[in-house]
Amino acid sequence: MEKLSLVLDLTGTFVFALSGALAGVKRRLDIFGVLVLSFAAANSGGITRDILIGAVPPAALVDLRYLGVSLFAGLITFYSSSLIARLSTAILVFDAAGLAFFAVAGSSKALAHGLNPVMSVVLGMVTGIGGGMVRDVLLAEIPTVLRAELYAVAALAAAGVVVIGHLLQLPVTPVVVVALMLCFGLRVLAIRYKWQLPVAKSEIAEEPPKFRK
Repeated sequence: MEKLSLVLDLTGTFVFALSGALAGVKRRLDIFGVLVLSFAAANSGGITRDILIGAVPPAALVDLRYLGVSLFAGLITFYSSSLIARLSTAILVFDAAGLAFFAVAGSSKALAHGLNPVMSVVLGMVTGIGGGMVRDVLLAEIPTVLRAELYAVAALAAAGVVVIGHLLQLPVTPVVVVALMLCFGLRVLAIRYKWQLPVAKSEIAEEPPKFRK
């Protein structure tokens, strides 16, 4: 389980780093900004997960492979910026892939550290959405998880499959494959068909803040 978590972690790190770097290039950040964004997007969810389960210091801060993978993905993206115009959906696709890998990795590592099934599902979701939230905050945007189609729900579904497979003692590889496909498929279909959770209907208009003289 621990070896599987490492493989999924590094794979998720790479694809989320691509997502973060692509978002940085799109906003015309310099090379330092792109690399910072790639590292933050790739590792924030994993760092949060490790702190919550007591695996400190977090793997991303002691294992240079995480830093290396993040910077490698960031440099590839920065120097291939001419391709961005032809990759209109690339950020969403990489983000969906990163969400799937991290949700599965997070729940797997939580189980390996002895957490109960419910908290393992929650940690899977937190791992999946953490990097995207930090990326969006650094870009001064409303986090995707708060406004997009089935973002956290897709992560919960993948983590749930991992935990159920663990409880039923099913073979690990097929369970992981199903979980990855479910999360990625849900996210892509939600983007394609605009599936989303109910949104509050309010007649309250957003007004600018008023300051006293």
